[in-house]
Amino acid sequence: MVTNPFGLHYSEVKASNLVKIDIDGNIVGDSDWPINPAGFTFHSAIHKHVPDGHCIMHVHTTPTLAVCCLEEGLSFTNFYSAQLHNQVAYHDFEGITVRMDEGDRIVASSEGKKILMLRNHGPVIIGADLPQAFSLMWLLNRACEVQLASMSMGKTLKIPDNILERCARDTPLFNPKYGSGRDAVAAFERLMDKKDPSYKY
Repeated sequence: MVTNPFGLHYSEVKASNLVKIDIDGNIVGDSDWPINPAGFTFHSAIHKHVPDGHCIMHVHTTPTLAVCCLEEGLSFTNFYSAQLHNQVAYHDFEGITVRMDEGDRIVASSEGKKILMLRNHGPVIIGADLPQAFSLMWLLNRACEVQLASMSMGKTLKIPDNILERCARDTPLFNPKYGSGRDAVAAFERLMDKKDPSYKY
């Protein structure tokens, strides 16, 4: 596993200072920085118990965290969230995730789904690889942005279940024929290369 070094701002994180750790949280090789225990406990449990959970992402963006704080959670009422129908599970807030036993409960709460909303905390994406995980996180973030914007204006429109099922079935994110997110990651890499390619080093 690799994780971001604890103590650096996100803008300072790059390939050369990522910290490699084993499944028990021991640093492999050399690192000038420690790891954040809260960023290890449930990640390791997912890697250990979910066979295709090869890339785990967890963020605290304002829209995703705000939706995690809503009683109803993610509302399947927009183009983006409709693609995530039947892919979202929830885990109740237990405080800062530093206790190893919570990792097992988080895995159980995920129910084999790709997206786990940690209530009052933020989302966890369980991807088969980096492109899928990143693309799912981008999609979820957009879904939450639109949900918060639409809720601020009034009552949202319901989408029938059969249409939600169709959207989830037709989304290219789960279809290898359309790259399962690889095209989106490649596009973001090109944008980053133009802006600041130092993230690679």
